[in-house]
Amino acid sequence: MTSTTRPRRGEIWIVSFDPTLGAEITKERPAVVVDVPEVGKLPLHIVVPITEWNAGYATLPWHTKLEPSSLNGLSKDSSADSFQVKSVSVTRFKSKVGEVSPEELENITAGIALCVGYDG
Repeated sequence: MTSTTRPRRGEIWIVSFDPTLGAEITKERPAVVVDVPEVGKLPLHIVVPITEWNAGYATLPWHTKLEPSSLNGLSKDSSADSFQVKSVSVTRFKSKVGEVSPEELENITAGIALCVGYDG
């Protein structure tokens, strides 16, 4: 990874989540980078994994539906699962896929706030 290909807030990257334990998100999959560049000194980024959309997610406010577009580079209806937010090493990032819209990023971060009990 070069300095010009560093993951940035709002971008979608393929991230390798293995090895995992229990019910943690698994395998290589897309994830949205949500950290702000002013926070953190370690070679880590905070991401929200993306999984295939399931109609049951529509009632779960921590899931943000992402429909495929030329902007995000996704190939099918998907969901950013804010309950699975985690910090990962830069070595887990494989390739950039696309990016989410500002509205989608706002919904994803609102999902994180909901999951951690922040009502700001």
